[in-house]
Amino acid sequence: MLLQKSLTLAPKPRGFHLVTNEIEQCLTELTPFNVGIAHLLLQHTSASLSLNENADPSVRVDFEAFINRLAPERASYYTHTFEGDDDMPAHLKSSLLGVSLMLPITNGRFNLGTWQGIYLGEHRDFGGSRKVLVTLQGE
Repeated sequence: MLLQKSLTLAPKPRGFHLVTNEIEQCLTELTPFNVGIAHLLLQHTSASLSLNENADPSVRVDFEAFINRLAPERASYYTHTFEGDDDMPAHLKSSLLGVSLMLPITNGRFNLGTWQGIYLGEHRDFGGSRKVLVTLQGE
């Protein structure tokens, strides 16, 4: 079976957000898959998807602090500056962390590790809702 669906994630403030449940709730189509693969593509250039710690929220705070040091706002070497101080750093963060994930599906659910969850990295102050294109393949 092959299926593709577009999801819209609710707007989030700047930072890293655990969105595993939000994505799974939008994907009722996962249920019939006993075994398969899900490909998630975040269709934006100023946000990111990653897989990491799902239990302690301080990890997401530390992610934000660290990534802001890697791609600071108002760096003197930026030339792409007309969309705001957070725009160019958001593009860099998106490229550094990535915009897609491949996840195994087992018995109608993502088969993640005990402490793993899907993060949406919102790298803009006012990014708005975010679209994720999900492609499911399996049986």
